[in-house]
Amino acid sequence: MDKSKRKISMYGPWITDIERKIVEDALSEEKLFENRNYYIEKFEREFAEYPNRKYAIMTSNCTHALHLLLLSLGIGEGDEVIVPDLTWTATAAPITYCKAIPVFCDVDEKNWCASPESIEKKISDKTKAIIVVDLYGNMPDMERITELSKQHNIPLIEDSAEALGSTYKGIKAGKFGIGSIFSFHSTKTITSGGEGGMLLLDDDRLYKKAKILRNHGRYPENIHDILMASPKYMPNNLGAAMGYAQFTRLNEILNKKRWILEQYKKQFKGVADLHLNVDSSEIRNGAWLSSLVFGKSFNLKKEEVMNKIEKQGFPVRPFFYPLSSLSAYKGYGTGSEVDNPVAYDISSRGINLPSSHSLTEQDIEKYCEVIKKIIGDKSAQF
Repeated sequence: MDKSKRKISMYGPWITDIERKIVEDALSEEKLFENRNYYIEKFEREFAEYPNRKYAIMTSNCTHALHLLLLSLGIGEGDEVIVPDLTWTATAAPITYCKAIPVFCDVDEKNWCASPESIEKKISDKTKAIIVVDLYGNMPDMERITELSKQHNIPLIEDSAEALGSTYKGIKAGKFGIGSIFSFHSTKTITSGGEGGMLLLDDDRLYKKAKILRNHGRYPENIHDILMASPKYMPNNLGAAMGYAQFTRLNEILNKKRWILEQYKKQFKGVADLHLNVDSSEIRNGAWLSSLVFGKSFNLKKEEVMNKIEKQGFPVRPFFYPLSSLSAYKGYGTGSEVDNPVAYDISSRGINLPSSHSLTEQDIEKYCEVIKKIIGDKSAQF
């Protein structure tokens, strides 16, 4: 590795004096003790307005937000929940917390998200929910999937953890289904200081139930009356202050994320059979993380590419592995390469590119030169 190279980060939040000032305010005695939910409630109110939801409930992390929603829907032992095979474990793990069964569906080759056709094939009389994932800021065919949800009377949940700023036909990610979730992990578009999540809802009854379940099942009018034995998924005011501060700068942050994706597109312009995040007349990608799928013509697998990139001293991450291929989900028998061939194929050819806010045009140019050389070397073998 050339030690003179500027270090390129895979991820990284963009922190300014605005965040420092608001977090410092949250450290005041009043907001630490007397008004300790001030920024939680402020962040919830304003964040809910962004995708035009009625309610927002902040949680300790996004995985807990999804678990909270599943508990509120009454998902329990033996129930089935359809989930795309190509996603992070946080989408499926909460299903198992409820002792329910994740049923893995295949994805669409173009948008990498849950395929309506595969979802329909997986529906059974035990199906109690459908979860779709806005993978890497892409969005599935929401119209067709919403129709399926209504036709079969099965609640639709949108995992929009990776899609803050994305839109589908002009509708913001986070607006679809009975509920949606967002992540404020330190790697995400905006962060609440390491961990944090948000559950968005429109239904009054579901909101009231989720609020009770979030805090040990305590009844709001009598906090000593425990209605249900449930987890405690409360966030903290300091984290909420950080998240809220970042949210006030959302347009600025999204513009930088979009700029990063556009730079990658610029560098790979004219290179056939390379596929970056979907960005079209129907889908505007929030570009949390720029991802690249090598077309089949290159005959490249992600492990081979990653190894060569890392040898040049640059960071890289693998495209998510199909959940049904992982040890944790082997026993479920609800997904495999035979069942979900597209998910396995795309995963095998995909990598995630550096997407830190600190990236410069020169950083991206140098990085892409490495990938172009890998492609060129591979092409020269044929």
